[in-house]
Amino acid sequence: MKTEFKSKTKSATVNTEGPFAVIGEKINPTGRKKLAAALQSGDMEYVRNLATKQVEAGADLLDVNVGVPGIDDVAMLKQVVKLLVDEYDVPLCLDSPNPDALAAALPLCPGKTLVNSVNGEEKSLSAVLPLVKEHSAAVIGLTMDDNGIPADAENRLAIAEKIIERAAKLGIPADDIIIDPLVLTVGADQLASAVTLQTIEMVRREFGVNINIGASNVSFGLPERDVINVAFLSMAIYAGATCAITDPMKYTPYIRATDLLRGRDANALRYLKYYRKQASEKSA
Repeated sequence: MKTEFKSKTKSATVNTEGPFAVIGEKINPTGRKKLAAALQSGDMEYVRNLATKQVEAGADLLDVNVGVPGIDDVAMLKQVVKLLVDEYDVPLCLDSPNPDALAAALPLCPGKTLVNSVNGEEKSLSAVLPLVKEHSAAVIGLTMDDNGIPADAENRLAIAEKIIERAAKLGIPADDIIIDPLVLTVGADQLASAVTLQTIEMVRREFGVNINIGASNVSFGLPERDVINVAFLSMAIYAGATCAITDPMKYTPYIRATDLLRGRDANALRYLKYYRKQASEKSA
């Protein structure tokens, strides 16, 4: 199953039968004090720097979140999206819990955009899915609802089914839905990763849709987080995940290597192209 995105002239595909796609996570002020300060002061140069580095590192899409306490997120999301659309030719993932901000920013995006996110709560389904349909976008569906994040894969699967069915009633096809099975830190629950991996396998088997993961949550609070994140990424990809909101500067090399090893990179061309591009930029 393919979920396709477009910017002004370029496209990106999240594909259950293709290579793994990378959604750059860095334009998100959560836990990033420098970005939060830049957004509060209107420093768009810092945003440009983050966008440039992620695109150069191989990001297929850019996640855009401006959630800073006290900021006008409707106006700010519009401002940042306009900047990215004007200066970069890359599909965007609009990341906001505010439907008003999404409604204001979606018309600025050319082509096809990804919305992050909807979940199983009724207020989320009724507010976000109509926007996705109106703007012919795609959407990430989080496997959580009014009761929080289920501790077991079966209930997460049920929430995924609810999201897919509600979307279908609005005419949103399954190939425009990317399910996120959610992962919590293994530092607090040793089964957190295992439940997520089981959910990935069940969602792929039952619905065949694309699956997103947020790789960094799994290692929160533990030392050598990158080691854990890389291991989890590889396991999630093997289980059936097809894209991740993650740091392309850190993890793209490992993702390219994983695609190569699972037979999703004919003649190692993607791996070699990435390696040569990074080597050329370093020498320059």
